Amino acid sequence: MSENSAVPGTPPGTAPGPQPEPIRFFGTTWVDHDGGYGLRRAGVAVGSLAAAVAACFVLRFAYEGLEIAEVGGFVGVLVIAMFSICSAIAFRKTWEGFGARPEDPSREDALRGLKSIGFIGSLLAYFVRSLTEAPGEKLRRAEYEKARVQFEKRRSTRTGNPAARKTSGRKRPKRS
Repeated sequence: MSENSAVPGTPPGTAPGPQPEPIRFFGTTWVDHDGGYGLRRAGVAVGSLAAAVAACFVLRFAYEGLEIAEVGGFVGVLVIAMFSICSAIAFRKTWEGFGARPEDPSREDALRGLKSIGFIGSLLAYFVRSLTEAPGEKLRRAEYEKARVQFEKRRSTRTGNPAARKTSGRKRPKRS
């Protein structure tokens, strides 16, 4: 969340306060579901599913290459197990990433290679999530709403001249 408080140098037309964080392929259309949001969601769903199917074909051709090379059944089983396990882990981590920010970014960096191998799982998580909302929309909406409430609360408590506020019924003695 970025927060602009009408600071000099902010672009004209930008409202003061927190600004929504853009989501890949959606920008900030997720806030009001405008600007072709429904079509974008359908496009992301179709695109991620098509990419997952294409990736499965590529992996099938790679497996056939292993069979042609006659590397043995054990290697074939290892390759299938590796891609299956990595895809399951990548699906789970991608799905969790849509609901919460990672607690330990260094651990996420360590899992980057594993998620690269299991890219089909990430694509399928993206497909399933895009059927109901923009991937990551629920998390970003909660953060945006919380930031707006905090901004309004801070803004409302700072309005007015504090010196002009009434005290608790006691009058101050006049100085001479």
